[in-house]
Amino acid sequence: MTLDFTSDHAAPAHPAVLAAVAEANRGRTPSYGADPWTREAERRLRQVFGPTASYVPVFNGTGANVLALSAMTRRWESVLCAEDAHVHTDETAAPERAGLKLVLAPSPAGRIRPGGLAPHLAPGNRHRAQVSVLSLTQSTELGTCYDVADLRALCAEAHDLGLAVHLDGARLANAAATLGVSWAELTTAVGVDVVSLGSSKNGGLLGDGLVVLDPGTVPGIEFLQKAVGQLPAKTRFVSAQLLALLEDDLWHRNAEHANRQASRLAAGLGALPDVGLPVPTEANAVFVDLAAPVADRLTQDVALTTWRASGERRLLRLMTAWDTDPADVDRVVALVAAALGAGRPKRADQVCSSPTAPAVPRP
Repeated sequence: MTLDFTSDHAAPAHPAVLAAVAEANRGRTPSYGADPWTREAERRLRQVFGPTASYVPVFNGTGANVLALSAMTRRWESVLCAEDAHVHTDETAAPERAGLKLVLAPSPAGRIRPGGLAPHLAPGNRHRAQVSVLSLTQSTELGTCYDVADLRALCAEAHDLGLAVHLDGARLANAAATLGVSWAELTTAVGVDVVSLGSSKNGGLLGDGLVVLDPGTVPGIEFLQKAVGQLPAKTRFVSAQLLALLEDDLWHRNAEHANRQASRLAAGLGALPDVGLPVPTEANAVFVDLAAPVADRLTQDVALTTWRASGERRLLRLMTAWDTDPADVDRVVALVAAALGAGRPKRADQVCSSPTAPAVPRP
């Protein structure tokens, strides 16, 4: 099988990242974050996010989320998140295993809408876990993006209700590239308190990080990081990767390429008959609804994710990455066309592009 659209994690590390790791692999240096690479990464991140930002390198995105949310909550508190948030659907109950109660909010097209947080809280009710954190996923698990206005409204609403705000930014780069804004405009400027900053899905080798924007929301995080097994000994190798991605905006170029290939794939598939695109393609994920026989034939030639199987239809997810070849995108479209026996394309008004398309729940 030569075509792999399962995940942006399936992509190799960017050569610049590998070169940075090799360069860091010289001589001896202090460990556990005291190395020059980690100090430089924090300095650079302060230039990006603001002068009070601090950087916590970790092993992976799940670890970043669990560490952040654990530090942001007390034992009787809970986390409000989208019903299809990554922390709920794709982290194998890691938050629950860490003692975190997740409270789910409706999320049309993957996004929690502003104005609806209060009904999920039960302030003062000793029989209910007290919500203390709002966690948002950017870009969302359905490949859509929160725009700046909605983020600002959600953060203001959360803070007014006494909640801190965590942003799961495993694909923050893709969202920023789509919206044409900086990381700071999607985080610091709108009131986010803690960011799980992803790099492994955007050209990194391994390791991600936390960026703490309000240290008051994560008391004792330096101790908790060790306690939950997320303190790398050789932090220089995690931080060197981040520095490579920050150099000359490599993070943006990688994300922009991935997004562009997703748009190309969505446009090609959307022009075929009997092909549904139930949510808009806003980052680097394409969700496509196909008849079961067509989907089954496609999966013989393309590695992808079957998101939902319902009766005679299949909802498939295809992810693009920094290294996705446009020719491979076109091959996927051709394979679907061949499976359909396609003859005439859809009209333009039949291709879904509305940001208010219905949500696509995952079982």
